[in-house]
Parts: sequence; C-alpha cells; structure tokens
Amino acid sequence: MTTSFDFFNYLNNELYCEDVKVKEIVGKVGTPAYIYSKNSILEHFIEIRNAFEDVSPLICFSVKSNSNLSICKVLADAGAGFDVVSGGELFRVLELGVSPDKIVFAGVGKTSEELKYALENDIFMFNVESPAELANIDRIAGGLNKMGRVALRINPDIDAKTHDKTTTGKKENKFGIDFDSAGKLIKDIGNYKNIDLKGIHVHLGSPIYSPDPYVQGLEKVYKFLHESLSDNERQRIEYINIGGGYCISYTGEKVKKPHDFSAEIIPVIKKLGCKVIMEPGRFVVGNSGILVTGVTYVKVATWGKKFIICDAAMNDLARPSLYDAFHRAWPVNTDVSMPEIELPEAEEGADRRMELVDIVGPVCESSDILAKERWFPDVKEGGLIAFFSAGAYGFTMSSSYNTRPRTCEILVDGDSFSTIRRRETYEDLIAGEKEFLDV
Repeated sequence: MTTSFDFFNYLNNELYCEDVKVKEIVGKVGTPAYIYSKNSILEHFIEIRNAFEDVSPLICFSVKSNSNLSICKVLADAGAGFDVVSGGELFRVLELGVSPDKIVFAGVGKTSEELKYALENDIFMFNVESPAELANIDRIAGGLNKMGRVALRINPDIDAKTHDKTTTGKKENKFGIDFDSAGKLIKDIGNYKNIDLKGIHVHLGSPIYSPDPYVQGLEKVYKFLHESLSDNERQRIEYINIGGGYCISYTGEKVKKPHDFSAEIIPVIKKLGCKVIMEPGRFVVGNSGILVTGVTYVKVATWGKKFIICDAAMNDLARPSLYDAFHRAWPVNTDVSMPEIELPEAEEGADRRMELVDIVGPVCESSDILAKERWFPDVKEGGLIAFFSAGAYGFTMSSSYNTRPRTCEILVDGDSFSTIRRRETYEDLIAGEKEFLDV
C-alpha cells in the first residue's frame, strides 16, 4: 500500500513522516505525540508567498495556530513576520529575536499591560478592534512618549460560509468595527495625538474555501475608502491587511490553493493601491502535523457498539469536541489502504475488513470523541493511530484537564527528528501550586 497525505506517506503498510517511520518516533518518545514535518511547513509557506508575490506582502504567520518556538523559528528563518494575539505570543516571537517591525498584534481584548509591552518593544502595528481600544493605545503611547501604529479592523458583515464558531466577519460577531464607526474614527484621528493610522484590517474567519468572501470584503473596503473619506483621509491608509483563513483539506477532497485565491484577490488589492499584510496560519501548518495516539483498550458493547479507547483525548485535540471538527484517522501500521477521500458519516467502503467504530479518549466527558462512527480497520490494544491535519489548533488548544500532562512535540527534517517540546510530567502540573501548600 502506498498512500500519500502531504509529507505523511504510507509505504509498505507503514506511515512515514518525510523519511522517518512514525512507529520509530513514538517508540522513542511515547504517545500521545504531535509530529510535524519541517519541509511541509516550508513548502506551504513558500506556496502562499509565491502565490501573492505580485503584491509583495508581509506574511505574518498566525502564532495562535501553532506557537511552538521551533516551528516559529523555521518560519522566521524563511522570512516570515508574525501575527500575535496576546502578550504571551508576543513574548514568544521576541524571544526568537524576531524584528519588531515584522510583528502585528491582533485580538479584541488587548489589556493595558499587553499594549504597554508591545509599545515598549516598538512592534509594527496594532489591529484595533474598537474605539475604546484606540483611545487606550493613545493614552498608553502618550505616557511612553511613543506613537502607536494602527490599522482599524473592519467588520464588513460578510458571511464566509465557515463554522459559526470560527466566523469573525459578520456584524453579530465580537470582532472589528463597522464602517460608519470606522469613518468617524478616521475623520477624528487628529484628536489622537499618539496614534499613527496606517491601514485597514479585514479578517473573516477560518477555514474559508472560496476567494469570494475576500473579494466581497475588499470591495466593500474600496467603496468605503472612496465614498466615505476625503483624499487626505484616504492617503493615510498605506496598508491593507487581508487576514488569513485560507483552507486546507481535512477529508482528502481537492480544495482551492493559494494561487486560486490570489488570482481573485490581487486585482482588488491593486485597485486599492495599498501595501499588503497577510496572516495565514492553518494553511501553513495544518496539514504539516499529525497527532499519534496509542490504543489502550478495545471495548465492544453487548448491543454491538465498538469503542477504540486511546491515550489521546479531547484535552490533546480539542477541535472535534469544540466544534465537531473532522480529522481523518488511520492506523500507523496496516495493510488496509486509507481511502483517498473520507467524509463525515461516510458509507461503508468496499473493504470488508473495516468496522464501524468510535475512537475515544479517557477523559471523563461524553464529548471526548476524536472520531465518531468511522469505518476503520481492525486495531489491537497497543496499536497506533494517526490523526491527520492536526498541525494547526492542535497543541495550542490543548490543556491539562483531568490533570493530564500535555504531550510532546516532535519535528522531522528528512531522515532525522528531534523533540521540540518535552512531554509534561506530573511535577510540571503542580509546580505552580506546591509553594502555597500549608505544610
């Protein structure tokens, strides 16, 4: 069997990451384990950079999608900037020595402490989400005798046709500023003595499977700039930040690629006449990582339901329990070919060696289901299962719920691999509490 899934390939019934057997990796580091392909990450970053090269964008990797320092360093070395949404994420990229002029700070609830930290480090730009935030940046920057460079995040009321919990550009969402309010802020910007208005930011959610929402949003911005602002006001808008959200395939189905998006988006960008910032995350790392889990038990109910109980759980991969996200799963070692395309609630395939199962974890919640009602090859206790497309919003959303140590992270480069985050220990889990015990 030879089946390819990005840089993860089945060869002679064994799953490889690049040129390393996954079984060999977990034999040394244990399970659960996140495993990433360095060359997949680089290939995806270069692909999106090349697709938009005609407008020379500053590509700021979305740190929230995968914040591991080694992953961020791979991208920094490739020329990426960074999109951060917290003081902690800012601390991470500054620790790598990233130039502050390649960092943008997004997020709807930046605290005064985070704003001060960012201003002290002279980051490139804030994506401002409200008039109150703009006033707070102005106040803090004045106290530091600095200028806060900002882009106003517009909420264009566009339905990007993604999940309700991951859409950000509809008027009922908490994100961004409506056009009328943004127009008033721009007209009054002279009253903010420590603000340097640089641009407009539009991010619509993720994953987005068509360029249409981007085009609609940018066309709305163009209309706003040319119908609501004077020439002098419009000249302040030097940058347009088009956000991220570019889709990946979770099912094996073909989806649009960066060049499909850029072909539709670039003409509108050129019409706007602005410099471009982008904030991709999922596209760069999503299909560059897997979560490998060991099978702890196989349980069959008397009424026929079969459960594969794993050592990974919803605290390791939260997406399925959080918003019913679909991740392909398949044994690490099997002679049953993984289907080229696998859809949620798929019908039984031609291979009769597969059974209908739920793949679940040990956490004490009924929502701890990683894969529900899947046709799956036979696996035994001690076997290994890989969950694909787990490189984005996998480890970064993990927790220690049920006092479970968070897993390790591994980076593969060709025929070698290295640990880029060690597995937590029980001692790690109580390190912040022990000193307060009354003994």
